[in-house]
Amino acid sequence: MRVMSARGARRRYLLLLGLRWLATGLVIPILVLLPLDRGLTLSQVGAAGVAQGLLVLALELPTGGLADALGRRPVLLAAGVINLASFALLAVAGSLALFVAVFALQGVYRALDSGPLDAWYVDAALAGDPGADIESGLSRGGAVVGVAIAAGALAAGGLVALDPLPGVNPLAVPVLAAIAVQVVGLVAVALLLFEVRPAGGTAPLLASVRQVPGTVRAALGLLRRSRVLAAIVAVELFWGFGMITFETLLPVRLTEVVGDADTAATLLGPAGSAAWLASAAGAALVPLASRRIGAPWTGALLRVLQGATVVGMAVLAGPVGVLAAYLLCYTVHGAANPVHMGLLHRQVDGPYRTTVLSLNSMVAQPAGALGLLVLTALADATSVSTSMLVGAAVLAAAAAPLYLVARGRPTTLAAAEKAEPVGLST
Repeated sequence: MRVMSARGARRRYLLLLGLRWLATGLVIPILVLLPLDRGLTLSQVGAAGVAQGLLVLALELPTGGLADALGRRPVLLAAGVINLASFALLAVAGSLALFVAVFALQGVYRALDSGPLDAWYVDAALAGDPGADIESGLSRGGAVVGVAIAAGALAAGGLVALDPLPGVNPLAVPVLAAIAVQVVGLVAVALLLFEVRPAGGTAPLLASVRQVPGTVRAALGLLRRSRVLAAIVAVELFWGFGMITFETLLPVRLTEVVGDADTAATLLGPAGSAAWLASAAGAALVPLASRRIGAPWTGALLRVLQGATVVGMAVLAGPVGVLAAYLLCYTVHGAANPVHMGLLHRQVDGPYRTTVLSLNSMVAQPAGALGLLVLTALADATSVSTSMLVGAAVLAAAAAPLYLVARGRPTTLAAAEKAEPVGLST
């Protein structure tokens, strides 16, 4: 069995990660504007986007078992092919049904792609050096993701502004660029990624699938037994709902302000790039606030502040005000995530940590799907600004108080687990 050095595994991991997120960054600024330009209403875009969230929700746990059973390389190759198909369909889609198919393919892709590359890197690095500093590699991976998305968003804005392909809708040009990057990414996975341990065959896959209901039941049992843990996971529900304001509605709001979709997409390229860098800065600075006032109060204040930035995007006149609020929103967004995950980790230990982390991730999907349906329909019925204000209220008024339940409660569920064990059997 071929074994590479930990440094070699890290280099390959960072390159593959950068290619994966560069393609995504190219598409982010136009993902809502392109279907609107092709005749869909905002509520139809929201309805189409629900397919992605529901498929990720349904497939996230089973696809983890698939990667462990069949190997990370074949799963990543399959994910890349599906992503390529979704981009190709996005480039030509012109009806609601086709856009539903685009988002459905994205859902399958994201479920398959979630985790295998990180898992491959950790296994490969430890196989080459059991004492390898994998935390440093994963941290660098986070930086690469931010830079790759920022570069893709910046390039997308430039491509729309340059309009280099006569006869092609400028909003579709970044999609064609993403297709090219995805092809390179597929070739790179095929050439650079090899398994450091043999795949387990179909038996572990079937066992993993059979375990899913019991795993979910165990996580729900932990939530029932811990008011603090339930409150923290509930924040993710409101967060997933409210994120639609700045992920989906912001491009539409900016189009209203500047007057046309092409100009909005041109501005969103550099703005999206700056937003991801601002997010990284927020994550770097938030430990200062957490040490001063504690994580629960920091989390609550960040939720209120993020709601205020969404209000700014909804009511400020002119692109400068809207984009300034957008950058502040992403700064807070980047700061809030490590605070949330830190609070979550402090409430769970033992064999249930991964289960609860997966559940926390999963609850955002149906919440985001609901947000897409409700907020886009509300925007069509009233205005984009009104819809964003409702989302801001959910982010601030609904989510913020839940963090305060964790005040003075640093203990985990260990004592409760000893008193009333939760099994994972079906």
